[in-house]
Amino acid sequence: MAEWLYEDGIGEARAALVDQGRILEAAIEPDDAGPRAGAVIPARLTKVLIPGRRAVVTLEGEGGEALIEPPPRGVTEGARLLVEITRAAIPEPGRPKRAIARAAPPDALPTDGPDLLQRIAATGIPVVRLASHGEDRLEAAGWSELLDEALTGEIAFPGGALRLSLTPAMALFDVDGPLPPAELAVAGARAAARAIRRMGISGSIGIDLPTVGAKVDRQAAAAAVDAELPQPFERTAVNGFGFLQIVRRRSRASLPELLRSEPVVAAARALLRRAERTAGAGTVQIAAAPAVIAAIAARPDWQALLERRRGLPLALRSEASLAISSGHVHIGPLPA
Repeated sequence: MAEWLYEDGIGEARAALVDQGRILEAAIEPDDAGPRAGAVIPARLTKVLIPGRRAVVTLEGEGGEALIEPPPRGVTEGARLLVEITRAAIPEPGRPKRAIARAAPPDALPTDGPDLLQRIAATGIPVVRLASHGEDRLEAAGWSELLDEALTGEIAFPGGALRLSLTPAMALFDVDGPLPPAELAVAGARAAARAIRRMGISGSIGIDLPTVGAKVDRQAAAAAVDAELPQPFERTAVNGFGFLQIVRRRSRASLPELLRSEPVVAAARALLRRAERTAGAGTVQIAAAPAVIAAIAARPDWQALLERRRGLPLALRSEASLAISSGHVHIGPLPA
C-alpha cells in the first residue's frame, strides 16, 4: 500500500510517496523557502508594470517581492492590500522568478499557507512520520539516488537514459539509448513521466523522443505518458520530430530547481541528515569542503538543533581536498 514517509529534518522537511519500495513522488521544503503557495500576506503595491494586468508588490516581513496578476482596480502605487500567493518564488540562475500573487478575497485573513506535512496529509494517503533512529526507510526507497538524479539530470532507465536540462522557458528531457526508435520512444516517454512525478516538475516540460515515422508508434509514446503521470496536466501529441510538450500547474519549485540553485546548502543539509542518523558516542564530527562547512557554520540554529537531537557536541572540520558532495560524518572521540 502506498504511504507518505515524512521527516522533519534539520534545515528542511522532506517527504516521499512510496509504494512497494519505490518512490513515486518526493518533495523538499527548506526552512528558508519564503512564502508558500496559499499564503495570505499583507503587502504594498510598489510598481505597476502593465496597467490593469501586472504589478509588483512588496510582501510584509521577509517575504520579498511578488508579481500580482492582475492588480485590483483602484489600488495605486504605495497602497496596502492583502494578497494570496498562487505560486511560490522559483530559484533560477541569474534571475530568480518572483512569487506570483492575486488579490485575496475580502474575508481572507493572513495565513502562512499549507506546509509540506499539511499538503501530503490532504492527499488522504497515510502519512508515516519518521524518527532519526531506526531503519532509514527513505534511503531504502532510493532517496539519495533520486537527489543525485535531480542534481545531475542524468537518469537511467532500462534500455536508455534521460538527460534533464532546466531552461528559463521549460524543463527539457532528452531521450537516448540503444533500443530501436519506436521502443525507445515508449520507454523514454514512460521514464520521463515517472521522473516528472518523482521530482515534482511542473510548468512547461518538453520531452525530446527519437523520431519515429509511424503515427501508431507516436501514439504509443504519448499513451505511456498518460499511463504514468497523474492528472491534471495538458500535453500535445508527439510530433513528427519526436517532440512532446506537457504543461502542469506550477505552484512551487521542483527538486531539481531547489538542489541546483544552492548545491552547497543542499550538500550541507544532506550531511546534517547523515549526522542525525550516524550511530556512536562522543562528538559528532562533520568534515566537508570549506563552502559546505561555511554554510553550516552560518546557521547556529542548525547546529544547536543537531546537538539537541543527538545529545552530543558538534565539531566542524573544513577539508579543501573534498568535493562539495564528498563530505563525511564520524562520531567518536576527537583526534588528539
